[in-house]
Amino acid sequence: MSLERAQQYFEQFDLVEQIQTFDASTATVQEAAQALGCEPERIAKTLSFNGVEQPILIVAAGDTKIDNAKFKATFQLKPRMLKPEEVEETIGHAIGGVCPFGINEGIRVYLDESLKRFTTVFPACGSSNSAIELTIPELERYAQSIEWVDVCKNWRT
Repeated sequence: MSLERAQQYFEQFDLVEQIQTFDASTATVQEAAQALGCEPERIAKTLSFNGVEQPILIVAAGDTKIDNAKFKATFQLKPRMLKPEEVEETIGHAIGGVCPFGINEGIRVYLDESLKRFTTVFPACGSSNSAIELTIPELERYAQSIEWVDVCKNWRT
């Protein structure tokens, strides 16, 4: 169902044909990188958090981790991820396929600065065996993000 939601979303941009599906799982960064034949850091993982009034999605590079202090300074709240059993109903996609495409209303999407070091990245497309390659400007447009944030660690050299 979630893959279909992402496909319906991408129909308006004539990009459905660019969605890739795999026989193997792409649910984790490592699995996605292996299926796509790319570096794990180029996987654009989408993390779901509780917000003050509405959920927050952070799309970040695959080699990052949330920096609690940066998150708190940016959003004025402690980072608390949605519980696994809440993700699909709240966001519209199940764990392993969470992405900013075709999501439920009222979810705020942010892109982490860690993604800007790449020309293209690979976010999921609603299922645990799908992805799409997007340039950073395309990701910014199609994710309908609020803004760029710097809330991750472990990626600067």
